[in-house]
Amino acid sequence: MSLSILAWPPESTSATRLLVMLHGWGSNAEDMAAFAPTLDLPNYRYLFPNGPFPHPQTPGGWMWYDLSTQDPDGLAHSRKLLLDWIQSLPEKTGIPLSQTILGGFSQGGAMTLEVGLGLPVAGLIVLSGYLHGLDPEQDSQSCPPTLIIHGRQDEVVPLAAAQMTRETLAASQVDYHEFDMGHEVIPEALGTMQQFIRTL
Repeated sequence: MSLSILAWPPESTSATRLLVMLHGWGSNAEDMAAFAPTLDLPNYRYLFPNGPFPHPQTPGGWMWYDLSTQDPDGLAHSRKLLLDWIQSLPEKTGIPLSQTILGGFSQGGAMTLEVGLGLPVAGLIVLSGYLHGLDPEQDSQSCPPTLIIHGRQDEVVPLAAAQMTRETLAASQVDYHEFDMGHEVIPEALGTMQQFIRTL
């Protein structure tokens, strides 16, 4: 099994940095790709993978693991697929991981933390996401710069999940923001995301 990838622009030889964004449960790469024009990041190429598993209730939707069954095998499978793919990107794109930002929304945010905390990437972006837990060998003090954005009225992933993530990771590496929004990404949140990316 391999990941299907949506790239924007489809071909790019001038990009010097990568932004990889992971969709949420039941969503898809196209949903995440809608952020690209708004972010307006020169010198970036955007990559949007689809999760490996079809969503059971949403036609055209994908998932990284099944939330309805808490399937640990699905999580482990997606973790390996993502790690292998991300670690292959420097050879495929010519752009090192140190110039690559990994982010995601909801379940995609959880997968961002799942794989990104152990990679030498430029930064992580967690939108309405959550932390599964730290690997016992993972040093929270060595995590990449991490942007956490969450809605105070999030009805899907409680705000407490974002606050717990902030407390678990090294405070000096976390840029934390709450907005008056639900389980969504409002323009103000995208603006904060754009600013964070431009500082890396």
